[in-house]
Amino acid sequence: MKRDWMSCDGQGALENRPSAPKTAVPTPTVPMTTRRNLLVGLGLGTLAWASPRSALAGVSLTPSTQGRSGNVLVTIFLRGGADGLSLVVPYREDNYHRKRPNVGLPSPTDRRFAADKRSLNLDGFFGLNPALAPLLPLYRDGNMAVVHACGSNDETRSHFEAMSAMERGLATDGSGPASGWIARHLAATEHPDDTPLRAVAIGSTMPDSLRGATQAVAMNSLKEYRLRTDTKVQEDLMRDLAKLCEMNRDEAGLAGSETLKVLHELNGLNPAEQKARHGAQYPESDLGRGLREVATLIRADVGLEVASLDKGGWDSHVAQGGTVGWLPNLLQDLAASIAAFTTDMGPEMKRVTVVVMSEFGRRLAENNGLGTDHGHGGALFLLGGGVRGGRVVSRWPGLDDDQLTGPGDLQATTDYRDVLGEVLARRHGNARLGEVFVGHRAKFENLIAA
Repeated sequence: MKRDWMSCDGQGALENRPSAPKTAVPTPTVPMTTRRNLLVGLGLGTLAWASPRSALAGVSLTPSTQGRSGNVLVTIFLRGGADGLSLVVPYREDNYHRKRPNVGLPSPTDRRFAADKRSLNLDGFFGLNPALAPLLPLYRDGNMAVVHACGSNDETRSHFEAMSAMERGLATDGSGPASGWIARHLAATEHPDDTPLRAVAIGSTMPDSLRGATQAVAMNSLKEYRLRTDTKVQEDLMRDLAKLCEMNRDEAGLAGSETLKVLHELNGLNPAEQKARHGAQYPESDLGRGLREVATLIRADVGLEVASLDKGGWDSHVAQGGTVGWLPNLLQDLAASIAAFTTDMGPEMKRVTVVVMSEFGRRLAENNGLGTDHGHGGALFLLGGGVRGGRVVSRWPGLDDDQLTGPGDLQATTDYRDVLGEVLARRHGNARLGEVFVGHRAKFENLIAA
C-alpha cells in the first residue's frame, strides 16, 4: 500500500514522515545488441505481463471495424477514508452541527454564513459540499446519485484492512478469494473476442481490485507506451527485434515483438483522440490527467470495459477544513475532474458509469486537531449512463448518540457490494455475481435502470 495515501500509520495514529520522492519515468535508450538489452533499453522490463503475450499485444488505437464499443465502468477510489459527512451533509441533523462546531458545514438556509460557505441543497435533508458544486448540475439533471451510510462490515477502522476488504469484494478482510472483485468480474464475463485492454489502471501500481486479471495493464499515461525516438530509429528497432526473435522464438521474444508493435501503433495515435472535446477543461492534477487518458481510450475504441483510478490524501486527521482547507481542496479537484470528463465524453457518457468510493468514512465528532478520525459509514457516488439519479439513496440511521456505531460513527446500512453488483449486472450483463462477491447475495437498490 502506498504510504502517501494516508497521513497516519494506517490504524489512526498520526506519524511524521517525509513525502516519498517521485521517481521520473526513464526515457528509453537506443543502442542495443541483444534481445535483453533491447527490451530493457526500451523500458519494457517494467511491464507486468500476465501471460506469455504482452498485455498490450495486438491492440490498435484506431476505430474498431468490429464495433467493440460497449459500456465502460470507471472506478475512482478515494484512498485514506473520505469524510462522507462533509461530502454530503445531513444538515437537518442537530447532532451533526453540535459535534462539528468548526469543520461542519451550515445548512443551505443558514443566513449567518455567506452563500458560498453553505451546503448546497439536494433534497431538503442532505446538502452537497460547495466544493463539489461542479457536480450539482449532474445531480439535478438526474445523472448522478448518492448512496449515503454505505460501506463494508469492516470494524477495524484500519486503512490496510478496510481497503483490502473492499478491493477483494469482501465483507471484511478475512478469509476469501485473494483476487480482486474487478478481476473476478472480468473472468465471469470473458468472451473469445475480448481485447487485452479490457481493464486499465491509471497509476504506477495495479490496484488489488484488479489482482488476478489477465487482461489488465497499469500505466501512468499513454505517453509511457510511446517510443521517444524519430521514425528512422523506430524502424531500425523493429527490424532488429524481428531478427532477434526469428533466431530465438521464445516467450520473451514474442512478448517483446508484440509490445513493440503496440508501441509503434501508439506513436501513430491520432492527436485528435487525445484532445478534450465540447470545451472540457481538465485540472492539471493526477486525477484530471488520468480521466483525460480514460476518455482517450474510450474514444479510441480499444475494447475498454473497466478503468480504475486512485486519488489519495483523504486521511484528514488535522486541519480538515470546512469550505477552505485540506478537504475542500481535494473536493474541488475531484469535482472539476469528473465534470470535465462528463463534458468531454458528451453523448458517449451514456455508455459510461462512474463509481466514486472510499474505504470508510470519518467519525462524526471533530477531534482536537480540527480534523476527523477514522469512522465507518460513508458516501458513495454514482453517475453517468443508466444511473437513476437526482436523489440521495439511504436507509439513514441517524446521528444521535444511541444511533451511532463503535466509538461514535455513522452506521453503514447499505453494503457497498449491493451497489457494485447492480452496476455489474445491469450495465455489464454479469449474471454470475456470486463469483464476484463470494458469499454475498446482492440486494439491488434500484440505482441503475434495468
